[in-house]
Amino acid sequence: MKNRICKLLHIRYPLIQAGMVWCSGWRLAAAVSKAGGLGIIGSGSMYPEVLDEHLQKCRGSGVRNFAVNLPLMYPQIEDHIGLILKHRVPIVFTSAGNPKTYTSFLKDAGIKVVHVVSSKKFALKAEAAGADAVVAEGFEAGGHNGREETTTFCLVPEVADAVQIPVIAAGGIADGRSMHAALALGAEGVQIGSRFVATEESSAHSSFKKRVTQANEGDTQLTLKELTPVRLLNNGFYQDIVKAYENHRSADDLRQLLGRGRAKRGMFEGDLEQGELEIGQVAARIHQIMPAAAVVEQIIAEYREAGAHHLGGRFSF
Repeated sequence: MKNRICKLLHIRYPLIQAGMVWCSGWRLAAAVSKAGGLGIIGSGSMYPEVLDEHLQKCRGSGVRNFAVNLPLMYPQIEDHIGLILKHRVPIVFTSAGNPKTYTSFLKDAGIKVVHVVSSKKFALKAEAAGADAVVAEGFEAGGHNGREETTTFCLVPEVADAVQIPVIAAGGIADGRSMHAALALGAEGVQIGSRFVATEESSAHSSFKKRVTQANEGDTQLTLKELTPVRLLNNGFYQDIVKAYENHRSADDLRQLLGRGRAKRGMFEGDLEQGELEIGQVAARIHQIMPAAAVVEQIIAEYREAGAHHLGGRFSF
């Protein structure tokens, strides 16, 4: 394997399933890892006892190589890190915080650390903190995004030219053609979220999965930038946000409107009207709920068909 991401993460394909809140449990992570990619358990929506259960079940499924997404602002992060050490998780993807805080500690424990960034500035900080790789995530991505609103097509080459460590592209990638484009731009792997939401193993509610497959162009919007920018599907809750902006409501008013548990209510419990439905722009190109392994196989087949083997063999796999 000539690809640095494949070597670093010990995977067959440089294809990573994003650690999405309420959607990325052990079943999805195990399925993607077994198919040759890297599955990630999204710990940001899990209490410590829930994460413990998911880690036990992922280990029990026979998967040796998987990762945990660790939001650095999670209130019980010390408990999560303790569980990561207890279950000997080999790889951690950190996000939403300062990578200097825990990168050295995790690496000293023998864990590979990849940090998610939305700008060249933060990529350089992650590299300086000792991260083994970075995910350069453009603002097309679903869920919480950076404030820079830089698109993946602009961000990936900017980051790839700035750092020496491998770069993983994310945001707007859902098939082999977009994977091919990302690698041509200087990435050495891709992280895919929205496409894996609409899989059989995703822990998202079936109604949310179906709504994703029905999304059309322009159905998602980046909003709530005064709080934490988030990309949402248009629904009743989103229209409430629009009205709040029209009435010049304050950040505190927006925070009160958002409340607690909106994402769980929408993505996990299936309230399609008043829940928070986080998904990427690429949802408009997702039309079918499939097994995760079939998604991996399809993306790799499309990648090869797109002519990736013409890149001087650099990214052949």
